[in-house]
Amino acid sequence: MKHLTAYQAIKRLFDICLSYIGIFVFSPLAVLSSFAVWLEDGRPIFYIQERVGKGGRLFKAIKFRTMDYKKQGSRLPLLLRTTALDEFPQLINIIKGQMSFVGPRPLVPQEIHRGREFDLRSAVPPGLTGLAQILARKDAPALEKFKYDIIYIENKNLFLDISLILRSFWISLARRWDIVNKALK
Repeated sequence: MKHLTAYQAIKRLFDICLSYIGIFVFSPLAVLSSFAVWLEDGRPIFYIQERVGKGGRLFKAIKFRTMDYKKQGSRLPLLLRTTALDEFPQLINIIKGQMSFVGPRPLVPQEIHRGREFDLRSAVPPGLTGLAQILARKDAPALEKFKYDIIYIENKNLFLDISLILRSFWISLARRWDIVNKALK
């Protein structure tokens, strides 16, 4: 087993504990969301996509399926995305050690451009939230988002992690992800 720094060990324990608490607290909403996705558009309920994790290892990221909705008047994808409930299944990815709560956004293999930015990004697990997810525009170029990721990686600490999680939680409660990163129009 690799030697872990105190920060890495505490962060991993924090990720596991917070994931189990999230599953316990939000599982009723997850069940309702699953049922709503199934009622509105059938199966599959989950969207599973290969992503690149720490060290360049591939893993299957799990989300509620919202991206391929074409129905007009459907509010479910909007609700799931603006509250970030579509990402609830990724708590499983966190428990499995494939992701963390805070880190760079997990890239799809086609987004990988070898170089300094990728090497730095792949040194840490990808996260549900991070500086780039909160501060960069959704349509910002990848290199701009990578700059935020590098700032996080070079300055990561538990206080920063907790503050980003709290800020993300607040954005989710306020249903403002669409305004924060212009993801929805």
